[in-house]
Amino acid sequence: MTNVSSKKRLEDQLLSISRGAAAAPPVLRDTRRELAAEFFRGSGIEVGALHLPTAMPTDVIVRYVDRMTVPELRKHYPELDAQDLAPVDVVDDGETLSTIEPESVDFIVANHFLEHCEDPIRTITTHLDRLRPGGILFYAVPDKRYTFDFRRPRTALSHLIADHEDGGQASRREHYLEWVRLVYPEGDRPPGDQAAPELAADLDARGYSIHFHVWTQADLLELMLHCHERLGSFELEAVRRMGLENIVVLRKHGELVVREDTAPPAAVPRPAHPLSVPELEARITELERELAGTREEARRLHQRVGMGDQMLADVLNSLSWRLTQPLRTAKHSVARIRAARGW
Repeated sequence: MTNVSSKKRLEDQLLSISRGAAAAPPVLRDTRRELAAEFFRGSGIEVGALHLPTAMPTDVIVRYVDRMTVPELRKHYPELDAQDLAPVDVVDDGETLSTIEPESVDFIVANHFLEHCEDPIRTITTHLDRLRPGGILFYAVPDKRYTFDFRRPRTALSHLIADHEDGGQASRREHYLEWVRLVYPEGDRPPGDQAAPELAADLDARGYSIHFHVWTQADLLELMLHCHERLGSFELEAVRRMGLENIVVLRKHGELVVREDTAPPAAVPRPAHPLSVPELEARITELERELAGTREEARRLHQRVGMGDQMLADVLNSLSWRLTQPLRTAKHSVARIRAARGW
């Protein structure tokens, strides 16, 4: 049985480590914001935002994906009890995104997420699959040299390929053991040889999210270039190192076509058979009543929101042009019929 004091000590270490990384320095947030403004368009998702969601451009739509609801996340991460958490719009595994349809989003953000994946190559492949052509994949990944992972050996590309072949099954236990032995606050001591395996097994059984893999900037770029060669479906748009993290921006091959949020006004259905002159005149009268109602609605809108005279004129002109198109067509049809029949 796991020694109670050792387990409590591990919990304290988790708390200390997580609180030490609880707030991203402003320079990191600014760099993410600048890159987001440059590359994000349309609608997308952010995976695992927790207390540090990316600052998004005002003209994009974002949904937040996490593996738990907000109450469950608070229970799982008590060290974040004083932090505001991003809302969770979609409960899903960020590595598989089983609820997100292929080619359905324009961008995917996953900051400080890739290192938590047991099979990063599969995760990158899945994320690219969910992007529309021309979509953006945005990863911010901590550099092991500047975080609590500094004692850990760098993850070799060969190790990542092996994890991809078996889904990380063979190496999972060793990852937890390495984490327990080498990740602890400065001035503290690692658990002993007897306690470490038991503590690692406890974390494994709880599915506690650790950094399974750790990289420097060079290691991360090696992984991206390997995926570029393996998949052949994206280009590396940007690489940025800022503070303790490295950012890579990938663009899926193809041209991005941002879909409109609202459908265009429905066209007035064309009659199956030509209308008679009386029917056309009745239709003209009906359209004139609809236009009068629209003008009255615009007038009330002007009173409610204090719209300026010029803005109101623009709205009326726009509505008039759209709504009176059938009216103009009908009048021309009547004129042609009258001329043809000599009326």
